[in-house]
Order: sequence, then structure tokens, then C-alpha cells
Amino acid sequence: MQSTQFTRNRLIYALIIFIVLVLGLGSRAYPEMIPDFIAKYAGDTLWALMAFLLIGFLFPSLSTLKVAAIALLFAFGIEFSQLYQAPWINELRSNRLVALVTGRGFLWSDLVCYSVGVATGVLGEMIWQKFSLYRTKNVLNS
Repeated sequence: MQSTQFTRNRLIYALIIFIVLVLGLGSRAYPEMIPDFIAKYAGDTLWALMAFLLIGFLFPSLSTLKVAAIALLFAFGIEFSQLYQAPWINELRSNRLVALVTGRGFLWSDLVCYSVGVATGVLGEMIWQKFSLYRTKNVLNS
């Protein structure tokens, strides 16, 4: 009997994480080069996709559903933490690198972006799994 266990290839995930990171930073650095709608929401969407990919990278045999749940909990937790606006945390958030991870202020639209980003990761893994299964069946049948 064939195993249906899906294990992520860390090398491929590292490459995809790098690409998503570059795209996300690019969407923030050069918003004038992309349509306004994409410039407004791409960064947060790609941030959540990267969280999904990083969790998958760290735990390669974890199910897609578990990776998605952890990524959403993490992203939503970070977003809701932005409701806390004490001076000490705002001082930390004023650092650009810290702000890239923690954000600065709560927005409901970010929750939608995070959901879309994680859903993109889930869809990507589902497509990859189908492709891998199809390829495996063809190799076994030849």
C-alpha cells in the first residue's frame, strides 16, 4: 500500500520563502510600480504566506491543515496584539525590522489578507500533492 504522507522538501521551501520575502519587501519598497490594490494588500498577504511556508519548513511532516491552523493563529495573534499600544511596545514597533514582524496598528483588512495568504499556501500544497501523486502513478505504471 502506498503512503499518502506528504513531506515537504526543505530546499524547495527555502527557495519559495526567499521568493515570497523578496516579493513582499518589494511590494512595500516600490508600491508605485504596482497597482494600488495590490500595493495596499500584497505585503500582508505575502507575510501570511511566508508564515505558512516557514511553519511548513520547520515541521515538514505536519499536515497542511495543521500548518494552516498554526499560521493563521500566529498571524491573527500578531494582528490582535496590535490593539495593545503601550509606549514601550510602540517604541519597539518603530524599528523597521520589528515592525515587519509585529506590524504597527490593528486593521480588520489584515485578517482577510492573512486568510488569503494562508489559503494560497494551502492551495499550493494541494496542487503540489496532486502533481506528485500523478507523477508517482505515471512512474509506477511505466
